[in-house]
Amino acid sequence: MTSGRGTLTALHLFLVWAATAAVMPVLGFGLVVAGWGGGAGAAVTVLVLGVPLMVVLLVLAGLPARTVVPLCGSAGRRVGWAVAVFALGTLGVLAGLAAYSGDVDLGSAGTRIALTGVPYAVAAACFVPNRWVRLGAVAALAAGLVHGGFVGPAQAGQRRHTAEIARFREHPGLLYLGAAPSGMRVSRAVVGPAYFRVDYRPVREGYESGHVGLVVRTPLTPAPRCPEPADKGATCTVDAHGVMRVIRRLPGGAVDITLTQRHHDAEVEVGSQALDESGLRRLLHTVHPLSDTELESLMREKAITQSY
Repeated sequence: MTSGRGTLTALHLFLVWAATAAVMPVLGFGLVVAGWGGGAGAAVTVLVLGVPLMVVLLVLAGLPARTVVPLCGSAGRRVGWAVAVFALGTLGVLAGLAAYSGDVDLGSAGTRIALTGVPYAVAAACFVPNRWVRLGAVAALAAGLVHGGFVGPAQAGQRRHTAEIARFREHPGLLYLGAAPSGMRVSRAVVGPAYFRVDYRPVREGYESGHVGLVVRTPLTPAPRCPEPADKGATCTVDAHGVMRVIRRLPGGAVDITLTQRHHDAEVEVGSQALDESGLRRLLHTVHPLSDTELESLMREKAITQSY
């Protein structure tokens, strides 16, 4: 391709890009406004007026390429070329909208407007009888497909994952976890506005019964203390280490044991009807800040939720 033909080709593709980047966002916005305010009839009116206008602009953009693109050599063929470019480019725009609706990052508003014209320029490049121009169009198309189908969704997924972690860690002073008692696992964790609750259940749930609960919350008193007057049917004591023990006798002979202790700026409570006091004390002594690895594991297993 000579320098003169190369200049004409570049001008031709630039005009296609500039015309579509300037008009198509306006046409799309007009469709949305018309459809929202006037229904389907108004949207059809916008299309009837806007599409021919866009085709006319593309016909004008094809004028510099009369000697470069065979389909732009005559007025009639130029109209056919403009319709083909408009149709192919619009398919590309629709694919971009589908990717954008899937949270694929397409940049700022200005960048998205500029990208609107790219599918039309790529479509126009496919009609240029030069293998390097066509290879460039194919490369641009492949880059768009890779970004929209693979790279973009992966980045969007990572952003959602990072945002979810940030939401879970909104109150880091309450995110404490204890080592699961023997034969048990974390079955569920709930992050609340002022608490963090963890449920432990048997690994062979369905074959074995039992439940241990751990709750980390914002303390209401400077130190755990037994309620006054004492709860009916409950025995409450506070030992020298500041651990409050509450034992409740339940109907049928069952015993519910609860241990509460201050842990830094939070209050930690563990309780169970299946685990004895020594097991609950071991759990209480293993309480530690929830690590990133543990949080990732809970999220992967879908065992942690929010309750706001």
